[in-house]
Amino acid sequence: MPSFRHFLFFNLHFMMLVSTIDAGPENKIKRPFNNSISAIFVFGDSTVDSGNNNYVHTPFRSNFPPYGTDFVNRIPTGRYSDGRLVTDFIASYVGIKEYVPPYLDPKLRVDELMTGVCFAFGGSGFDPLTSQLLGVNSIQKQLEYFKEYKRKLETAIGKERTKTLISKAAFIISAGTNDFVVNYFGTPFRRRNYDIATYQQFLLQNVLQFIQGLREEGARLIAVVGLPPIGCMPIVITVTSGEANGQRRCIDSLSTVALDYNQKLQNKLTAMDNSSSSAIYYADIYQPLNDMIQNPSQFGFENVNCGCCGSGLVETTFMCNSRSSVCENPSKYVFFDSVHPTEAAYSYLFQALRPIIDRVISISF
Repeated sequence: MPSFRHFLFFNLHFMMLVSTIDAGPENKIKRPFNNSISAIFVFGDSTVDSGNNNYVHTPFRSNFPPYGTDFVNRIPTGRYSDGRLVTDFIASYVGIKEYVPPYLDPKLRVDELMTGVCFAFGGSGFDPLTSQLLGVNSIQKQLEYFKEYKRKLETAIGKERTKTLISKAAFIISAGTNDFVVNYFGTPFRRRNYDIATYQQFLLQNVLQFIQGLREEGARLIAVVGLPPIGCMPIVITVTSGEANGQRRCIDSLSTVALDYNQKLQNKLTAMDNSSSSAIYYADIYQPLNDMIQNPSQFGFENVNCGCCGSGLVETTFMCNSRSSVCENPSKYVFFDSVHPTEAAYSYLFQALRPIIDRVISISF
C-alpha cells in the first residue's frame, strides 16, 4: 500500500504538471496558421537595415538620437526610423522573434542566429555602383555574408539541421530605391550608357541573379519588395522641384518610373516562380504608401511631404542627429527623416502586406 509520502509526491508532481500545461500557451509566441517558418533572413537597403552599418566604416548610420526615439528603451539601434521596421513587425507576427537583429552584431548567440538575422546595409542597391557611390556594402556582399552565416551555423548545429532550417526560412529582399534616386537620377554615370528602360532591365537581371544565388544556398521561400512612390520622398521633392515650402507635390514622373519597374519585376518573378521549386512572391508597398500620402487623414497622419527630423526637407542619416529639432509626435508623420518612413507608417505597411504574409506562412514548406 503506497505511503502518504508517495501519495503527496504524486499529487505535487501532478499539480506541477497541470500548472505547466495551463501556463504553456501564455509563455509561447503564438504562430498564426500554426506555421513552421524557422527563421527570417533580410537583405536590402536602409528600409530594412536593423543596424549593420553600425559595424562598417561609413557616415551613413543611424545609431544615434533622434533615431530610435520610439524603439524599446528609446535605443537608437541603427534602424533608420523612430522605431520598428516592417521586418520587425513581420517576425513578431509570424512568431519567430520580436526584432530582427543585424548579422554583424558580434554579441549574437547561436540561438539568435538560428531564428534569423538581417544582412541589409543602408545605402545598398542591386547596382554595384550604388553601394560604391555611398561607400557601403553591396547586396552581392550580403550574399557572401549569408554564405558565411551558413558555415557558422553548420559548425554549430551540423549540416543537416542547417539545411532544414534554411529550407523552412523566409527570405525578404527590399532594395532598388537607391539605384534610382541616388545613382541613376542623382549622378550622370549610368545615364551615359543606359536609358531608363535599359537600366531597369539591368537592375532586374541583378535581382534575378541574387535570387538564384539564394536558391543555390537552399532558400525556398522568397519575397521581393517592390519600389515605393519614389517621387513622394521628401528629399526627392526638395531636390527635384526646389520647393522648400508651398504645395510640395509628389514628382509623378519619378513615381511612374517606380510603377513601371514594379510591373516588370512582377513579371520576372512570376516567370521565375513558375520555373523553379522555390516559392517566390512579390510584395507591393507602392500602393499602400501612396494611399497614406494621398489620403493621410484616413490613417491619422497630418504631414506627408516633410520628415519629422529637422526641417524635414533634406535631413537623413548623419544630417538627422542629436542637434536636430524633432516633431512632437512622429506618428503623425509618414516620414521620420527626408527618406525613411516612421514606425507608424511601417506598421500600416505591415498591415497592408498581411494578406500576402498570411498566404506565404499558411503554405510554408
